[in-house]
Amino acid sequence: MKKFFSEFKEFISKGSVMDMAVGIIIGGAFTAIVTSLVDDIISPLLGLIGGTNFDALAVQIGGVTLTYGKFITAVINFLLIALVLFCIIKALNKAKSAAETAAAKLKKEEEKKEEETEKECPYCFSKIPIKATRCPHCTSVLEEK
Repeated sequence: MKKFFSEFKEFISKGSVMDMAVGIIIGGAFTAIVTSLVDDIISPLLGLIGGTNFDALAVQIGGVTLTYGKFITAVINFLLIALVLFCIIKALNKAKSAAETAAAKLKKEEEKKEEETEKECPYCFSKIPIKATRCPHCTSVLEEK
């Protein structure tokens, strides 16, 4: 039993579990905001334009009331959440791509600077400073170019 709790403690303290928990909490709060936006702002505005409040849309079949207007509101909520998530992921991917491009460019510049400060000894093929007149490895006298 002690091992079980030890393993559980190790699992729960991993970074990915904490990240997931934070994501779920923020997602719940974000869902509440979008639901409020749809229920309190978008649905009434659509009601003004179309003359209908979605939440009030219902049909009576026998003894059962189908409130399809609430379903329409839920679909609007889903579409808005999906749109916002799409925009966030697209922006993150663009930022990641830009960062990777910048890192690759910086690496190329560093390699270019490194190449410009070194040359190869024609006798022992060691890397030596570009201004060297004698190879420190094989002591050969180098020709000036």
